[in-house]
Amino acid sequence: MTDLIYEQPLNEKIRSYLRLEYLAEQLQANLDHDHQHRCFYPLFSLCELTERCDYRGEVLKDLDRQLFALSKWQSLPAINSEEVEAYIAKLSVAREVLQVSERPGQQIKQDRFLAALRQRFNMPGASCNFDLPQLHFWLAKSWEVRQAEYQEWMSQFACLLSPINLLLDLTRQTTEYNQLQATAGFYQGDSEQALSLIRVKLAAEQGCYPTISGHKNRYAIHFVQFDKQKHSDQSIQFELATCP
Repeated sequence: MTDLIYEQPLNEKIRSYLRLEYLAEQLQANLDHDHQHRCFYPLFSLCELTERCDYRGEVLKDLDRQLFALSKWQSLPAINSEEVEAYIAKLSVAREVLQVSERPGQQIKQDRFLAALRQRFNMPGASCNFDLPQLHFWLAKSWEVRQAEYQEWMSQFACLLSPINLLLDLTRQTTEYNQLQATAGFYQGDSEQALSLIRVKLAAEQGCYPTISGHKNRYAIHFVQFDKQKHSDQSIQFELATCP
């Protein structure tokens, strides 16, 4: 049985973090395998997001909050102190690096080759050889050379993506999954504690997917039959984690 995990952010900050994490995963996939010109789409999307918003201040605040919380957890008897200390070390290093780094993507913005590509990639079908002969030249390089150059471009965002990955990892670990049932394809819940992320684990064999809506204290989950693209009227077994 294949379990799929669906996530729904309940505030704009987590929404932004998840988008950045998604792009980071695409970047890594392009580094692991030769995807030719497709590798530029997540790179340029990441450039676009980091130009619109300066995430540094928000991420630094979140790192400080997590470091303070973890320092208090160390004294609790039921806590794995070694694991907490490991996270404190990772978060501290990530904070130091982010604090002294220049704005992510700044060097990419000044790269003439990438600037020319980025301008054309915004146009549908405009990455043909006659549109971008410089791209044709770059793709003719060996995969090892292109991989090294792509790694260099990726590294310019590491100061931001590394702490975001740590923060999301900690958010996901705050709550374990509970086995639940949605009657007639619908489930609704609430929480006295402010939530930031809803996670639904669902077996693909059930033939449906969840659509999740809500805010920090209330949420609703509708299960939709994929084949019919309509709300399911069946009882759906699923697992739910609500992360503060």
